[in-house]
Amino acid sequence: MPRPLWSGAISFGLVTVPIKLETATEKHDVSLRQVHVEDGGRIRYRKVCDLDGQELREDEIGKGYEISKDHVIPITDEDLADMPLPTAKAIEIVAFIDRTAVDTVQYGAGSYYLTADGAVATKPYVLLRQALDRTEKVAVAKFALRGRERLGLLRPLGNALLLSGLHWGDEIRSPAELAPPETDLTDNEVEGALALMDTMSVDSLDDLDVTDHYTEALHEVIAAKAEHRAPKPAEGEEAAAGPVVVDLMAALEKSVAEARERRGETSGRDRGEATVHEMPKPKKKAAAKKPPDKKAPARRKKTA
Repeated sequence: MPRPLWSGAISFGLVTVPIKLETATEKHDVSLRQVHVEDGGRIRYRKVCDLDGQELREDEIGKGYEISKDHVIPITDEDLADMPLPTAKAIEIVAFIDRTAVDTVQYGAGSYYLTADGAVATKPYVLLRQALDRTEKVAVAKFALRGRERLGLLRPLGNALLLSGLHWGDEIRSPAELAPPETDLTDNEVEGALALMDTMSVDSLDDLDVTDHYTEALHEVIAAKAEHRAPKPAEGEEAAAGPVVVDLMAALEKSVAEARERRGETSGRDRGEATVHEMPKPKKKAAAKKPPDKKAPARRKKTA
């Protein structure tokens, strides 16, 4: 069981909930060391003092703020702990908003589980979780962690509360300069994209059958190196980059067919679902009629 990262309380209004903060995710990355290519020796980074050249231990290293090249103000852990910051000891809920009101681009790094700290925290903890779940709202909160004040989103996840880090508003870049120009699309092209999305839709991320093939391949390379053999070939064919799409409707038709074949489904027509229709061919322009003879009287059109 990992140790809690932080202990404090959630505060909203006059209600206080003692909690502990624990990481909600874990990494399975393969750590590679830096080595000397010639003899395989480990490359190590040593922390050395600029003044006396002495190599330092971790307990001999502190923090400091550099005002100028020759002037550094030391900052101790006690200085940081005693900062006049309301969120230093508590996760402060500042507002409640609808779940759909936060764009996913604002989600930052780090998700944390909040656990009730002691029996006295159980009832207000469950009360906050049920209130958020019933109203389908999330709580916007401010908290201090790892040397900075952060913005977070508090929401229920199962029977627990999850705190997800958010970027501050001024950290989000505007996409205006990156967006492509407006393009005219036909109804058939839009229907084709919708049919493809419908074929590839799942109810939740748990329904996806995805695997981290890179990590698997890296483990195989390491095992092969240790056993002095060649790595096993990868199963299946590598997906090659497709050509630039020229006939958009043909690409959509083929994509829908391949997606349904992978899922073992019948055609959309057999199940009464939406299908992609071919675009109607443009009509040939009629030959220009000769202007009537000026001497001949103009004929009236017959009515139906």
